[in-house]
Amino acid sequence: MDRLARRMVPDEMWEMARALMPPAPRRPQGGGRAAADERLVLTSIIYVLTSGCAWQQLPPHFGVTVPTAHRWYLRWTRADLWNRLRDAAAAPDAPPGLAEWTCAIAEAAATRLYATPTEAADGDPDCADPQTPPSAEPDPHAQPAS
Repeated sequence: MDRLARRMVPDEMWEMARALMPPAPRRPQGGGRAAADERLVLTSIIYVLTSGCAWQQLPPHFGVTVPTAHRWYLRWTRADLWNRLRDAAAAPDAPPGLAEWTCAIAEAAATRLYATPTEAADGDPDCADPQTPPSAEPDPHAQPAS
């Protein structure tokens, strides 16, 4: 999981995202469970967004429950995290190689939130392939898309 997490959310991208994340809301009644690890939640959300799988198909090895991932996705979407992350990665002083990946993530988030199932399959030609994280090599065993 750690290698996959580092490919999907490289350290440079994590630092940018962490600075843009809104604080977790306070529970009015206090108490409750400790908040989930933000990087694990971010990785699991990016997996769902870019793989196209349903939330219920989130693999358990991410260490985040489906309700937690979906709740944080909605919270971060309301805070416009995906577009803000894309804009931060496109800045001239941003680390190279993140702009395309964050653009793909922002497009996948927008597609999942607003599009019909038919539109979601079309993608955006202005963004890089949302299935390919930065510096990822193509899978030689992958089946061609039909």
